[in-house]
Amino acid sequence: MRLQFDPQQEYQLDAIRAVTNVFEGQAKDDGNSFVEFAAGQDADSLFVDSARVIPNAFNLAPEQITENVQMVQGKNALPLAEARENTLADGMNFSVEMETGTGKTYVYLRTIHELHKLYGMRKFVIVVPSVAIREGVLKNLEITREHFAALYENPEMDFYVWDSKKRGQTRQFATADSLQILVINIDSFAKKQNIINQESDWGTPIEFLRATNPVVIVDEPQNMETEVRKAAIESLSPLCTLRYSATHKYPYNLLYKLDPVKAYDLGLVKRIEVDSILSEDAYNDVYVHVIDVKATKTKVEARLEIDASDARGLQRKVVTVRADGGSNLRELSEDREVYEGFVVDEINPEEESVTFSNGRTFYKGQCDEGLREEMVKYQIRQTVLNHFEKEKKLRDRGIKVLTLFFIDKVHNYREYTEGGFKKGKFAQWFEEAYREIQGQDRFAGALPFEAEAVHNGYFAADKKGVWKDSRGEGVTEADADTYQLIMKDKERLLDANEPLRFIFSHSALREGWDNPNVFNICTINETTSEMKKRQEIGRGLRLPVNSSGERVWDAQVNVLTVIANESYEDFAKTLQKEFEDDCGVNFGEGRIKNKAERKEVVLKKGYELDENFKELWDRIKHKTQYRVEYKSEALIERAVEALRDVTVRAPRVLSKRARLDITDAGVGGMVVRESGHEVQIDLRVVPDILGGIQKKTGLTKHTIAAILQRSEKLPLALKNPQALIDEVSDRILRVLNTMLVEGIKYEKVEGDMYDMRAFENRELENYLDNLVAVEDQEKTLFDYVAVDSDIERTFAKALEAREDVKFYFKLPGWFKISTPIGNYNPDWAVVFEGDKRIYFVAETKGTDDEMYLRGSEGEKIACARKHFAELDDVDFVGPVNTVEKALEKYI
Repeated sequence: MRLQFDPQQEYQLDAIRAVTNVFEGQAKDDGNSFVEFAAGQDADSLFVDSARVIPNAFNLAPEQITENVQMVQGKNALPLAEARENTLADGMNFSVEMETGTGKTYVYLRTIHELHKLYGMRKFVIVVPSVAIREGVLKNLEITREHFAALYENPEMDFYVWDSKKRGQTRQFATADSLQILVINIDSFAKKQNIINQESDWGTPIEFLRATNPVVIVDEPQNMETEVRKAAIESLSPLCTLRYSATHKYPYNLLYKLDPVKAYDLGLVKRIEVDSILSEDAYNDVYVHVIDVKATKTKVEARLEIDASDARGLQRKVVTVRADGGSNLRELSEDREVYEGFVVDEINPEEESVTFSNGRTFYKGQCDEGLREEMVKYQIRQTVLNHFEKEKKLRDRGIKVLTLFFIDKVHNYREYTEGGFKKGKFAQWFEEAYREIQGQDRFAGALPFEAEAVHNGYFAADKKGVWKDSRGEGVTEADADTYQLIMKDKERLLDANEPLRFIFSHSALREGWDNPNVFNICTINETTSEMKKRQEIGRGLRLPVNSSGERVWDAQVNVLTVIANESYEDFAKTLQKEFEDDCGVNFGEGRIKNKAERKEVVLKKGYELDENFKELWDRIKHKTQYRVEYKSEALIERAVEALRDVTVRAPRVLSKRARLDITDAGVGGMVVRESGHEVQIDLRVVPDILGGIQKKTGLTKHTIAAILQRSEKLPLALKNPQALIDEVSDRILRVLNTMLVEGIKYEKVEGDMYDMRAFENRELENYLDNLVAVEDQEKTLFDYVAVDSDIERTFAKALEAREDVKFYFKLPGWFKISTPIGNYNPDWAVVFEGDKRIYFVAETKGTDDEMYLRGSEGEKIACARKHFAELDDVDFVGPVNTVEKALEKYI
């Protein structure tokens, strides 16, 4: 296969022109100019060698460069570079920002040819931060050579990588009158002890580079912003420095920007979908997630996420713990037996770990739960399934599918030994999943290769036999072929007859390596991944190629699936924040509240003298108290009936696939497919069923036991005890709340009233988009009405507009009515004058049918109705969704 390149991609041409136009006005160098360069000294400090060095010519004045740069920036709608006395404040440093996968390397290699063609520049040094990126650049130089030769009339060109064993390379680079491209790792010349900086009897290698005033191209410059590395780049005496990245740390004199939103909008990269692997109903074992560990001068503490009981059931909550003997997870979880022995014993800020009294240690990012291994197995299986589905879909179109696994512990995939290596559990689980899916009828013939042949790892062992991730240096003989295939032989890897399709890596492929036909990326972490989402997806964003090496521009094909052990909502949220932090993309500015748009809400002076307000307030200001009556036997009977259809699911491992959408409003998504399977649990600790239900309902164990026995639901505890506790508690609470409301009786408490002066004691402030301006100040208390929804906004405007509404106001949050199921705050107090004067309190909802209210809303409204029934000459109306509905009984 020979990869094909389209020379007419307009966005790439724009990026190239952005750089070449900086030098507009520069005369083309004919190559005849040279400088005498003395190299090497004898013992008497006499030069013993000299060379004719052909440098890059440059004769533009600083003010001309400044003018050119600002012209380019204006054309590309970018901030204009700061200049001081007509000289660029950031000097001859220029940045180009291009989203990963859009051909950044192609762009700067073609820019080299354009600068050579237009201005005769000959000497270029490409500085890279890692071996992986270096290999990627060299591969691109190799596969684009014929393409550029055809475009630029076959210029004489040499490219090579700096080799410390070949000191004469830099002399060749400096003296040649043809196009010269040297690729060098930053760590090869950043230190004085580097060979390139060492004097010899024929000269110092780096001096030859300096003498040429090379155009320096920095690939991934965000990795080279330390003072040492910046000084090293400056030590090359560059004519200019061109920085190319998708995530600049400092975008010096930014000339061109192709941000993620634009790249996705133009279809220049693959679309993204997230296949989230999650557990469900798996609350029967210990769950501990170490979020972070912090140390100050006075204390060391950690934040953990655990499972804890509350009124809503079992919930995940974050707790802060210290190593003082008082941080007991059983207590913090509201007495969950599974946390017995989990008392914090030590918090180590250096290792970012928490050790408990039972000897177990958890590290930052570690997320330990009972179904951990089942989830990883399922994650691997879903990755293989996704691969087979795409392989079947794309095979006839000549598109090979590659899948990349990132893992954080090499030995889970491969354990190195003196005699070689053996398969880790990930490799075994992969092969099991591969054989099972390969054997399905629907995938017959999709992949004819044996499981052992289709996967490999990009790892190596050091001289002591200790495994590490491969970096291209010191690889073992067993790894050499894999290294060659993955890192250097891209065409062979893309050949459908090459079995390798699944690549496992630790960290070496995170940056600098990519392959256009990576369609699936699976990240398996036991601790927090240090890899950013953008870095993770970046390995697979490039558009694929077919068997002829031609780019495929089909949106139905160009989809990257990320198989993640987190929800797609969390993935999208993190990805959006990285876009904002790394690229300065401002998503959905309308969704971000502006503090300057907050408005103080002013109470009307003399409000207490307003007759309408006084008459209304005197009717609603009285507080009540309630008592409830119900019979235990009736509760048991109704609870048994409510439990008749109760069932519980065994813990499940789920796959939720969501297609992400990246727009100006942000990163969102929609679930397109869901699947899962039940998992048999091993109950190491059987929870107290009666005690668990008692905590949630407040009933006696005797009553709960009677309900469970008569309903015959206790055997379900063997399937999923915690799910049974939660479901039974929820059903009993619903019955109990209904009976409490049915049996509730309110009575007015003489002398106990809401204090009208509370209106004066609270400073009210809100955002303008939550306020409705009041036109007739006589009809209400404040100059603005604060609303929480569009329903309330419409209701407030209708009250304002009606002449028969004489007075109204929104009841403040402190106006609460007590109920057995929590306090209730009604919405509106209104004075209406039709055939007679009516005083009423209204509750606004999106529906006027109590059947459609959520949770306990209907029950609280029923309690409020009974509360106001005990007050004199005031009605309660609700739920209603319009003023007309509220007034229909009075008109």
